[in-house]
Amino acid sequence: MQRFTTGLVLFACLGVAVQGQRQVFPGSGSAPLSAAVKADGLIYVSGALSTKGDVTQQTMGVLDSLAANLKTAGSSLDNVVAATVYLKNATDAPAMTEVWRQRWPKNPPTRTTVVADFVAPNALIEIAVIAVADGGERVVVHPAGWSTANPYSHAIRSGDTLFISGQVSRDPRANTPIEGDVTTQVKTIFANTEEILKAAGFTMSDIVANKVYLTDVQTFGEMNKAYVPNFPKNPPARATVIVGLPGPQYKVELTPTAVRGNKEAITTPAADGTPGKPSATLSNAIKVGNRLYVAGMLGNNATNKGNVEAQTTETLARIERTLKAAGFSFADLVDAQVYISDASYFQAMNTAYRAAIGRDFPARATLKTGLVGSEGLVVEIMFVASK
Repeated sequence: MQRFTTGLVLFACLGVAVQGQRQVFPGSGSAPLSAAVKADGLIYVSGALSTKGDVTQQTMGVLDSLAANLKTAGSSLDNVVAATVYLKNATDAPAMTEVWRQRWPKNPPTRTTVVADFVAPNALIEIAVIAVADGGERVVVHPAGWSTANPYSHAIRSGDTLFISGQVSRDPRANTPIEGDVTTQVKTIFANTEEILKAAGFTMSDIVANKVYLTDVQTFGEMNKAYVPNFPKNPPARATVIVGLPGPQYKVELTPTAVRGNKEAITTPAADGTPGKPSATLSNAIKVGNRLYVAGMLGNNATNKGNVEAQTTETLARIERTLKAAGFSFADLVDAQVYISDASYFQAMNTAYRAAIGRDFPARATLKTGLVGSEGLVVEIMFVASK
């Protein structure tokens, strides 16, 4: 079975580029991404996919590919702390989960599962992971009385970082859905998240980044009204996209990352260098310790409607200003999530992405999803940077 990254190239690490504490493990293809990047105790591995066979065969092949790249970077599947699984079809979730249980019969990683589309024809699944190196701390967090029936850990702590599984509106003890409108579901999600954080010795103020997955763009405003009160000061960096979820009763899923330590909220400066305006909804970036969590950013303006190359260039210009304001640069990027509204935009996005970043690219996953914003919006990019 061939193994592919989102760039449709052989997914294998070749050499290692070292910049300070950041090690880059390049892939063998021409796509502007690295197979893996190691920094600050974590290993970020690009989204891997396959185009051969049914979802069972593809899941097995993708996990084999991830294992090979983790081994090159000094880790293994047993050390994975967080996984994001993208399925093309919600009906493939049970088959994927069966393979998952075989690979992780105990202490599985945290997991988020959403339904999206890919840039590779015939791909049914893509998986991106974060792991600790061999010998790194990996502590499973299980709130008292919560169900253990699901094939993922509720949270995993490594040092001062807590990775939390994608949260949907569920009674965690009975492991049954709590149905309702988006407001009800968001409130349930945050009640459960607070319980996880408390069990791990964290608080809501330690959340540095959230990925929000909605099934209907029309519920964005309702989600925000329920979301914002949970973060009265320095809200986390955030990306919000429109996807499907494996359970039709769920309208929203949220994946938080928390880090203990002194935090600084970064606001993107304007192009002329004047200070930007903070938002009550999200921080453009959160700096904590050696890391910077950058919110999903857009690059649409009055002149580039529907132009993916121009929007990607503008998005990355805004991100570069954000990085610089926090004392970081493109050379510090370790992980990226690119959302595009049409798979046909992939090559044009890559052209602008490559031109801006230049070399030693971060790990990356690229998905076709719906975006939240004005008409003609075609790309959103979210990063993590690390010294």
